[in-house]
Amino acid sequence: MQGNILIIEDVAEMAGLIELYLVKEGFEVQKAESAESAFALLKAWKADLVILDLNLPGMDGFEFLSVFRRESRVPVVIVSARDADEDLIAGLGGGADEFVTKPFSPKALSARVRALLRRTRMPQDADEGRVFRFGPYTLDFEACLLKKDGAKVPLTAKEFELLSYLAEHAGKPSTPEDIYNKVWKGLYGDITTVAVHIQRLRKKIEADTANPQYIQTMHGLGYLLKNDEKNDG
Repeated sequence: MQGNILIIEDVAEMAGLIELYLVKEGFEVQKAESAESAFALLKAWKADLVILDLNLPGMDGFEFLSVFRRESRVPVVIVSARDADEDLIAGLGGGADEFVTKPFSPKALSARVRALLRRTRMPQDADEGRVFRFGPYTLDFEACLLKKDGAKVPLTAKEFELLSYLAEHAGKPSTPEDIYNKVWKGLYGDITTVAVHIQRLRKKIEADTANPQYIQTMHGLGYLLKNDEKNDG
């Protein structure tokens, strides 16, 4: 698999190790030691995925992510020694697709990179395929795409996976534990990440997040995507 990967990491040895494994996988890699130099590089070079450390000189990783997400939906994988729940929630809530805690297996990181890129590179304009409709929205499983009245709604890879899982179980509540095990497969973090992503989805599709119409909370049972229309299977 080919693609451009930007590593934003100020520890040269760590950046070099990640680069070594990604180059073996056929990726083109660029490295930046700060968020500022990363933005300068991105003006002339297109990244397909960003690997981001949080502890950076100058602008930190959270600040980079906040600015980056205003302009780009390119997948972001946070790689950090900071493992507090607050950092995980802030990272995923800020738009990161994955959060990997140091120390980690470079081989496993490469696998996550490949998986994220496969999902983001699936056809974006499939005319036919399995879809789920709710309200003004159409979720196209084949195209990995959500549309509202025909207009694309930007979702991160994990947001799409989560919404797809809820759609596949529409009308039936799923516990946070079930969602975490199926969508995140227990690879990082804990079930708190489910609530973070549910809130992110609600901000994108609900008119009133305090009184959600589509992604509903069934107290004691979990989350449910309302199924009030006939959908294509």
